[in-house]
Amino acid sequence: MKIICSKTNLLKSVNISLKAVPAKTTMPILECILIDARTNQIKFISNDMELGIETIVEGTIAQKGTIAINAKIFYEIIRRLPDNEVTLQTDERYTVTITCEKSKFNIPGKPGDDFASLPVIEKKEALVISQYSLKEMIRQTIFSIAVNENNKLMTGELFEISNNYLKVVSLDGHRISIRKIELKGNYTDRKVVVPGKTLNEISKILSGELTDEVHIFFSKNHILFSFDNTVVISRLIEGEYFRINQMLSSDYETKFEINKKEFLNCIDRATLLVREGDKRPIIIQITDSKMELKIESSIGSMKEDIDIVKEGKDILIGFNPKFLIDALKVIDDETITIYMVNSKAPCFIRDTRESYTYLILPVNFNQYSQAR
Repeated sequence: MKIICSKTNLLKSVNISLKAVPAKTTMPILECILIDARTNQIKFISNDMELGIETIVEGTIAQKGTIAINAKIFYEIIRRLPDNEVTLQTDERYTVTITCEKSKFNIPGKPGDDFASLPVIEKKEALVISQYSLKEMIRQTIFSIAVNENNKLMTGELFEISNNYLKVVSLDGHRISIRKIELKGNYTDRKVVVPGKTLNEISKILSGELTDEVHIFFSKNHILFSFDNTVVISRLIEGEYFRINQMLSSDYETKFEINKKEFLNCIDRATLLVREGDKRPIIIQITDSKMELKIESSIGSMKEDIDIVKEGKDILIGFNPKFLIDALKVIDDETITIYMVNSKAPCFIRDTRESYTYLILPVNFNQYSQAR
C-alpha cells in the first residue's frame, strides 16, 4: 500500500478516528486505526466494539492495500511532522514507512484482515436533522446523564421520535433534561437509548453548522450517524427507558419569571463559599416581587436579592447549586420561567413551547442554620 495525503487531512482524520480507540483493552488490534485503501477511497476505521468510526481521508492512492497501525503512535508522529505532503508506504512484513520532507519513520503495522469490521447497518428511512440541532440537543442534555454504571440506562440518552418530533432525554436520579424539536418530514415512531459516550464523541466531530446535515439510521441493536465524510456506529443500550411522562407535571403553586443571566451569576457567586465535596445547598425564598438567595458555610455567608415576576404562593426551597448552574448554562433564553409546587417537590424550568424542560429535585435544608 502507498498513499499520499497532506498533514492537515491526515491529522483531522486521525483525530476523528481516535474517538473510537479504547484507552485500555486486552485486544491490541483495537488500539489500531485501520487504513483501508483497497478501493478508490482512503478510509480510516477505528472500533472499540461499542463505538465504531469510519472517515474518508482526502489523498492519492499510489498503490492499493490495507494496514492496521497503532493509533496513538500514528497520531503523535503525524502531529509533529512538517506541514507538507506525507507518504505512507507498507512492505510485505507490514512495516509502515512514513515520510514527510526530510523526516522518515519506520513503525510496525498489523495485517488489515485482523481488524474487527464495523457492523453493517441497512440505511433505510434516515432521520435527517441539521448538525447544529443535534449538537445543541446533546449540549443541552448530556450533563445530566449518570456518571457511574449502577444503572446502565442512566448512562445514555433516550432518543424518541413521536408525531414527527424528536425528543432527547437524560436523567441521573436527581434531575431530568429534555430537549424537543419538530422534524421536517414524516417519520416512524421509535425509542432508542444511545450511550452518552457516543453522543459526547459525536458532538466533538459535528461542525454545528445549520446548513450541514446529519443522517441517522436505526437497527435493532445499533444507531448510525452519517455526516460530512464520516460514519459513526454505536451499539444501543438495551432495556425499557424510564417513564418520563409520569415524572412530569403541569401543576404548580408558584410560578415566576427571572433574568437567566442574573440568576446564574448570583448562584455562581454563592458557590465561592462552597468547598469541593461540600453538599451545602443554596436556599431560595420567593416572595411577592423578589427572590432572596442565600448560602451559609464554614467559609462565610452570602445573601442576594433578585427581582422576579411572580404568580402564586410564597415558597422557601433548597437546591444543589451545581444542578441549577448546569441547566441555566445551556438555556439560551434571556428570561426563563420556573414552576414550583412545594419545598419537597421538583421544580421545572421550561419555555411555553416546551422545547426544553429541566426538572431538578430540591434538597432538605432543615439541618442548616439558614432554616432555623
